[in-house]
Amino acid sequence: MREVAILEIGQTPVSEHWDKSLLELAGEPVLQIFQKTGIQSVDSVFVGNMMAGSANHQLHLGSYIADWIGVQGAEGIHVEAACSSGAAAVRASLIAVASGDVDSAIAVGVEKMTDSPSPEITGELATAADADFERDMGVSFVSINALIMRRYMEEYGWAKEAFSGFSVNAHANGVHNPNARFRYSITAEDYRKASMVCDPINVMDAAGMGDGAAAVLIVPLDRVKGMARAVRILASSAATDTIALHMRKDPLWLSAAEKSARKAYEHAKISPSDVDLFEVHDAFTIIETLSLEACGFAERGQGPRLAAENAIVPTGRIPLATMGGLKARGHPVGATGVYQIVEAVQQLRGECGAVQVPDARIAMTQNIGGSGSNVYTHIFQKQ
Repeated sequence: MREVAILEIGQTPVSEHWDKSLLELAGEPVLQIFQKTGIQSVDSVFVGNMMAGSANHQLHLGSYIADWIGVQGAEGIHVEAACSSGAAAVRASLIAVASGDVDSAIAVGVEKMTDSPSPEITGELATAADADFERDMGVSFVSINALIMRRYMEEYGWAKEAFSGFSVNAHANGVHNPNARFRYSITAEDYRKASMVCDPINVMDAAGMGDGAAAVLIVPLDRVKGMARAVRILASSAATDTIALHMRKDPLWLSAAEKSARKAYEHAKISPSDVDLFEVHDAFTIIETLSLEACGFAERGQGPRLAAENAIVPTGRIPLATMGGLKARGHPVGATGVYQIVEAVQQLRGECGAVQVPDARIAMTQNIGGSGSNVYTHIFQKQ
């Protein structure tokens, strides 16, 4: 297997894109890449998307988008892994290039959610849960996470307010991201007063949906070695766990996140202490907490302590959600994993202004599907 790198990135603002179709939205970040690099074609196109078949009544996205961006004849594949579809598409792209079968691949994540009524989207998100034992029993995706959060609070003795620092940090960083949907700061008091969604999860614990698309161009490392804008991919790994929460031996441990992170550390030949920033999957503050613990950044049951100690800010020990994360940027589910990687690349290039992590050389991203059932971890290095 040959080493690979990200040559260029593209993204749209996360918003309610009433004026753009799914096709136009997906094509925009890819055409940004073509414009910036002068490249007009690629060998493969991998599209990460969760719900276009139901929300937009369109599947066959690989061919659909390859045609639109002008690379007819290229390989085109639609990749679906629930909320981790974006990172799954990136992993598929880099494996294709690393294998030597192709010399260039575009991974684009796209989701167009706001055209559909909220109850329909809530139902679609629930398809990431177990159809027989969770969804058909009336359990929504947010209620599954509420069960986890309540159990965590009871078992480890944390008050709800202990999770506020994660949301405060995300919004403070999102203010400086022109592509974020929620560009405003919040306080711990705002968090405390936020309306409840499903006790104990309130509005400030949960990432909001939106429309968006992001893309990366992956090529062999030897083609771009020494180029300042190109970022080396040190590791890519994936792992799964049971979809149904009740089937897990330990509902307070993200086993797939642990396995995925451990494999990534081994491939990259690093440890958690070497990571300069972590684009965490903060769909809910409890999932963010469990991810930190599973990845070795916090002791079990002590994740909220990182927020309380300001360790997660851009100048902290382990900066999180440096461009707003899912919470402030927004969570267009099939695109989220690619947005995380695009933002990691921006940090390693030193393009993040007021939220730039000082001397960032190694960045990690983790994209989680379902309530921890499908997890993709990537590690990147500045050249």
